[in-house]
Amino acid sequence: MFIEDTIAAIATPPGEGGIGIVRISGPKALDIAKEVFVFSGKKNGTFKDRYLHYGKVVDEKGDIIDEVLLAYMKGPRSYTAEDVVEIHCHGGIIPITSILKEVIKKGARLAEPGEFTKRAFLNGRIDLVQAEAVMDLICAKTEKLAKASINQMEGGLSGHIKRMRERLIDIMAHIEVTIDYPEEDIDEIASQSIRKDITGIVSDIDHLLSTAEHGKLIRQGIKAVIVGKTNVGKSSLLNALVKEERAIVTDIPGTTRDVIEEFINIKGVAVRIIDTAGIRETLDQVEQIGIQRSKQNIERADLIITVLDASSPLEDQDREILEYLKDRKALVILNKIDKPVKLDRKQIEELIGSEIPIVETSLTLGKGIDKVEDIIYKMFFRGELEISDDLMITNIRHQETLNKARKYLLDALEGIDNELPMDIVSIDLRSAVDSLGAITGETVTEDLIDKIFSEFCLGK
Repeated sequence: MFIEDTIAAIATPPGEGGIGIVRISGPKALDIAKEVFVFSGKKNGTFKDRYLHYGKVVDEKGDIIDEVLLAYMKGPRSYTAEDVVEIHCHGGIIPITSILKEVIKKGARLAEPGEFTKRAFLNGRIDLVQAEAVMDLICAKTEKLAKASINQMEGGLSGHIKRMRERLIDIMAHIEVTIDYPEEDIDEIASQSIRKDITGIVSDIDHLLSTAEHGKLIRQGIKAVIVGKTNVGKSSLLNALVKEERAIVTDIPGTTRDVIEEFINIKGVAVRIIDTAGIRETLDQVEQIGIQRSKQNIERADLIITVLDASSPLEDQDREILEYLKDRKALVILNKIDKPVKLDRKQIEELIGSEIPIVETSLTLGKGIDKVEDIIYKMFFRGELEISDDLMITNIRHQETLNKARKYLLDALEGIDNELPMDIVSIDLRSAVDSLGAITGETVTEDLIDKIFSEFCLGK
């Protein structure tokens, strides 16, 4: 696919900053730079590849728009594999938008979201796994996701997928030989060899899929919902975990009337922590809506954190809330242990069972919060989670496509066991090859490409 137009966009976030960048890519990038840029102290200058050039951007009348640094990167040794120009100007809204307008006047068009990375993919500089990893790195909320994204950008996962695909293509070529030369009577030997090779690829896919659950949690984070009666310390727990006064804390029941969401980082894993309205009977219509939203969030949560008031005996409302914990990942916090304890811990253990951990805290004194964080981490990751293995699946699309490839391979094995003709087995192998190619972009549809890159930010 050949791309003939030239695109431009602002590559830095909107607002005021020290530096703003206008990025241009395409066959006219250098010509546009020559029209808008004037070398400082020279009548004429030469644009050297991979050099920073100091000068000014001017409009059609020759008036100065801004003092800038300009970088020229000749294709294919650039991000998009095309000629690329980046204009580094002052980061105010006026200078950067004025430069972009001038660039567009000279023949560029405004880039679509993700179009620079899309061009890098279409021009063969990166594959689809690497392209998706770019956006994961931009959106990473933890160092672990950033490290996993960099590993994928370096091509570790892509290389492994491509090698599996090549092995399948070799198997299909072997099958073609057995079909073309049936008089050699090698079907039995060939089928056993092919079966062994396919089984090995299934094992490789199983290894990748075994990392998907951890990868999903690293990429999307853990959704943890804090629930409990009113005035038991839910908002205090949110503030303690976030380490700032995010939620209003008072002694008045029903202070929190809607859900409050924050992301926290626990040992490199993003946790989307949600403080909910206290669950109780109320005639307040606004509070009722908040309680309903609380119950909806409980249903969708990966983890339910139930806060109980240790300074009060267990009530019917507490028992009702503890019912939500059955067959769910949950954590019970006995708060306010700095006061005389009136809650019977054994009674709670009988209600929730021995599998759900219980932590005692005094959130007003800051006691127990470290243990809460440690337990949350260990509930999802046994031992220390290290992103040292390139082969981690963090993308749901990759996981679903690998599952499709695995199913086709199992169908092929079943065909061999049932002594089906090898050309029938080859059909399932071709479907598996296409599925693996869809991960890296070798057999992906145009609609899927458009969908993936539409989710990118503008200017990347």
